[in-house]
Amino acid sequence: MNARLIDTVAWVRIEGGRILCARPRGKDVFYIPGGKREGAETDLQTLVREIEEELTVALLPETVAHVGTYEAVHAPEQALVVRMSCYTADYRGTLSASSEIEEMAWFSYADRALVPPVDQLLFDDLVDAGQLR
Repeated sequence: MNARLIDTVAWVRIEGGRILCARPRGKDVFYIPGGKREGAETDLQTLVREIEEELTVALLPETVAHVGTYEAVHAPEQALVVRMSCYTADYRGTLSASSEIEEMAWFSYADRALVPPVDQLLFDDLVDAGQLR
């Protein structure tokens, strides 16, 4: 059985050794903010659109930098693999949860178990790099 791939982009925002995570309305899991591309969108277009939709801020395209791309099995019973291309970026505006987002939180490495497997890979790299405490 071939695995189904979900291709996503994510915004890595770290402040004070903690990473910004968001819990979508109706879900009980936190994710790194971001989402799936629509049509022929580039990573940058997807990232800017998703973050504006979720957190009501405008990312500054000239500050976007690729952190890494991660893949992990999300739902083995469905042969579902998630690929997450991660980027940092500065922003303008005030971070706030949109109608899509139930809750925002700043997670440390101790909160790693609260995020999906692909996000955990990012947490591991960030703690190894000394960026996440």
